[in-house]
Amino acid sequence: MFIPDGIYYEEEIKNYKLGKELLEKYKNVPKKIIENHNNIEEMRKKENSEFAKMKRNLIIGTRKTHKYVENHKVSDYLVPYTSSGCIAMCMYCYLVCNYNKCAYLRLFVNREQMLDKITKTANKSEQNLTFEIGSNSDLILENTITNNLVWTIENFNSDKGMLTFPTKFDMVDPILNLNHKGKVIARMSVNPEEIINKVEFGTSRLNARIEAINKLVEAGYKVGILIAPIILVENWKILYENLLKQLNEKLSTKAKKQVFFELIFMTYSYVHRMINNEAFPMAINLYNPEIMTGRGMGKYAYKQTIREEGEKYMDEIMHKYFPNNKILYIS
Repeated sequence: MFIPDGIYYEEEIKNYKLGKELLEKYKNVPKKIIENHNNIEEMRKKENSEFAKMKRNLIIGTRKTHKYVENHKVSDYLVPYTSSGCIAMCMYCYLVCNYNKCAYLRLFVNREQMLDKITKTANKSEQNLTFEIGSNSDLILENTITNNLVWTIENFNSDKGMLTFPTKFDMVDPILNLNHKGKVIARMSVNPEEIINKVEFGTSRLNARIEAINKLVEAGYKVGILIAPIILVENWKILYENLLKQLNEKLSTKAKKQVFFELIFMTYSYVHRMINNEAFPMAINLYNPEIMTGRGMGKYAYKQTIREEGEKYMDEIMHKYFPNNKILYIS
């Protein structure tokens, strides 16, 4: 169980059942009262080198922003939900672009309000809608602290709505025996073991993620696999073909028949470079100016010709090892 070094919380959380539970759960952890989870001055003033230590804290508040963003991939809407940030430290994490070094885990205790809005939005729609509830955090990881994912699946009641979330963690056992009614799409993010070890600090190992996929399929969940982000390191072709070999060998027959894929190439940024250089000085450098180019707003992407080569290769090996599985998109 994650035991934070410190907790920063808004006084208002004491008015919510989950807020009271978390304060009791961590009653022996040092605490500070804050006015706003979005603006903790002492955290903003910390050096980039303290990034990993900052991730050892837990911030608890209420979510004030509930604006949905249209999405046209797995879901119809990206939904602000019960957490943002993470205690893991993936060196490419897109949340760092939004929160800079303050990409630590924030928990929001007004879950009833958020789920109620999802349910009402779904029920009012003329068509079935899918809501991405994990775009700001990892709900499998968060669930080990709050039990929010279990609560969500148990309390989500809509004939028209579906929920989806991605994860890099294998702690799926708490949701396996739930009556999810076929309304939940779980998506496991995978990468070659070498990249997980060198880039995705604090996440589950590849074999554990594959085992979790098999468990979720056996439990009747709809399951997808994100190969994301695809990182073009020196030996990337070998690494990603070996990854697909492992998936082909270790996924259950039932899983291989039903899983769909999403392929996403890495986007990097100036903010990542500054934080990673100071927080992880011995780690590999993900920025390669020979194959990357600026994409505006301080972001970098692979050059067009490099990207096209990457897409072509990934498409070839995907059809080699998973010829009958749907690739929703390559982005």
